[in-house]
Amino acid sequence: TVSNTITWTMTELLLNPDILLRVREEVSQKLEQEGKVEESKVLDLPYLQAVIKETMRLHFAAPLLAPHKTMSEVKIGNYIIPKNTQILVNAWAIARDERHWENPMEFLPDRFLKKKLLDYKGQNFEFIPFGSGRRRCPGMPLAHRMVSLIVASFVYHFDWKLPFPKEEMDMNDVFGLTLLKAKPLIATPIPFN
Repeated sequence: TVSNTITWTMTELLLNPDILLRVREEVSQKLEQEGKVEESKVLDLPYLQAVIKETMRLHFAAPLLAPHKTMSEVKIGNYIIPKNTQILVNAWAIARDERHWENPMEFLPDRFLKKKLLDYKGQNFEFIPFGSGRRRCPGMPLAHRMVSLIVASFVYHFDWKLPFPKEEMDMNDVFGLTLLKAKPLIATPIPFN
């Protein structure tokens, strides 16, 4: 799921050059003395984190959360769910619900700067890419660090070009255990001097 999230993040950055530039400026300002990307620094980059959160909202790695089972009969709204019913949460649909997200199909990282308390640790049920509670993904801390470190490294060390007009980017995904990009991202890294 880490590689999938990195692929979708880079795809969105290449389709939104103004956002890519803003991430690059934030990373460069924070790291200009060191000259290298360090794990301890990338978690303190609010715009980079907003971009990653928005990517995880729009391009869920695992759209259906781990199955749960009701321990007793439960009433949710007008529905009665019997004891021992297996429940699957469609986190993908929740993350695209207009009741929770303005313009849910648009890539708008700034929404996470406005909602600073909105995090993916499982307390905000409109945004649960790692699930929540005891069945939350145990790899969440590592995944968060890996995606942040790799994306920051990519934008800090390279400019990126698409071999085709950005309007031709295939944004389809393939459903399976994870939602993969249907066609691989192809981009050319150009090292900075």
